[in-house]
Amino acid sequence: MGRKKQQNFWLRMAMVIAASFVMAFTIKSFARPGGIFSGGFNGISLLIIACFEQFAGISPPFALVNYTLNLIPLYISFRYLGRRLTALTVVCVLLVGLLTDVMPAVPITQDPLLVAVFGGIFNGAGISLCLLANASSGGTDIIALFMGEIKGRDCWNAVFLLNVVVLSIAGLLFGWDKALYSIIFQFVSTQVIHALHKRYQRHTLWIITEHPEEIYQMIAEVTNHDATLFKGIGCYKRQERKMLYSILSADELKPVCAHIRAIDPKAFINIQRTEMLNGRFYQRPTD
Repeated sequence: MGRKKQQNFWLRMAMVIAASFVMAFTIKSFARPGGIFSGGFNGISLLIIACFEQFAGISPPFALVNYTLNLIPLYISFRYLGRRLTALTVVCVLLVGLLTDVMPAVPITQDPLLVAVFGGIFNGAGISLCLLANASSGGTDIIALFMGEIKGRDCWNAVFLLNVVVLSIAGLLFGWDKALYSIIFQFVSTQVIHALHKRYQRHTLWIITEHPEEIYQMIAEVTNHDATLFKGIGCYKRQERKMLYSILSADELKPVCAHIRAIDPKAFINIQRTEMLNGRFYQRPTD
């Protein structure tokens, strides 16, 4: 591993560790005190523990339940998403399980609506921090990433619907008020992920410039995407103008636009959200 890659890996590791603390804090300070079930496999773990407490009179450690549930998703991650992503995901799963069992509970509020809204914000932020580090928090996050790689689009809404099914089971067992607040928790968390995780969002760039070749070479080198050159006449000055057309992932926009400005400070850039894309589009590997 080169020095730059090694530095990048340790930066990703630091982000995953921070995300693990955020998610463990969410469980200890929002989900458990509020009596709700957070989304994903963390929520399923809490549901299983609640079932054991209710029907068997025992309380298994969160870590034991969570680690067991994550065995199959971690195998899927290793098989299809990459070794480094899986290694970082293992760190996150281990830390969240350990911290949830050993961290002291510091309840923030007992109001179930506030628990659902702000707990969902913290949970979504923790998951998004993992995703920004090109890792995951395990469980349904791995399923969402796996489906996203296959379909080439955001699959978090499908995961949200899966969580709704699980939370409906919790409603049948422990009462619908807690289940409905848990669904609000998961909905808020999903919206935060939508806002922060932009891997599968696409944007179209229309770039009017006097330096199309230099800008195209930069786009190809930085993003591995292609571009199309159009030639036309500017209506105001009746001069020939050149325009590049390209589609990028949302997380590539900022560096590409900065490079364009460095090459041609006078370039005119029009950025449009691309809702649907049918055709070959290069997607950077997850690992």
